[in-house]
Amino acid sequence: MNTILSRLNNVFAFTLTVFAALCVLCCMSTFFKDYRHPVELRAIKAIVKNMPDFTVDRNVRHDLGMINFDLDADFSKVFDWNTKQLFVYLTAEYSTKQQPVNQVVLWDKIILRDGSAHNVKLRGSSPKYYFFDDGSSLRGSNITLTLSYNIVPNAGAAPLFISPTSHSFIMPLEYNSEIKITE
Repeated sequence: MNTILSRLNNVFAFTLTVFAALCVLCCMSTFFKDYRHPVELRAIKAIVKNMPDFTVDRNVRHDLGMINFDLDADFSKVFDWNTKQLFVYLTAEYSTKQQPVNQVVLWDKIILRDGSAHNVKLRGSSPKYYFFDDGSSLRGSNITLTLSYNIVPNAGAAPLFISPTSHSFIMPLEYNSEIKITE
């Protein structure tokens, strides 16, 4: 005959199986949701400077790009029951003769779920991080700004999304010359 302990073990195992199945169903409820949405992104001003690199040698110089940009994004639709926070970042992508793909993170922000600031509106903002090129290939380069974001979920995978909106422009051809970008 079954003892009381074996019956309790069966009930406990069944309960855990039901909870595991419910967890899988909850995670699947947001797995196929498309979190991509368009944002307004554009560069306003761009400057290229040739700066010395003191980390290697005083005679080595690299290009430093300075960009001012506008960003308008509403992430309120991204937040659902499974979104704990967002990690949002802006990248600049360009190509050189030495490296066909170069990506530099210019700006980032963590947006928490409980915060009321799910909208990001930046006007004439400067990059949070330096835009250095290992060499002198930034002048006249075609730069593409792209906004990406990682969703940090309560349960499940942490997906990466790239906004379908990007902005491209050409850096100035001469050092210390400023160009205003209009569209």
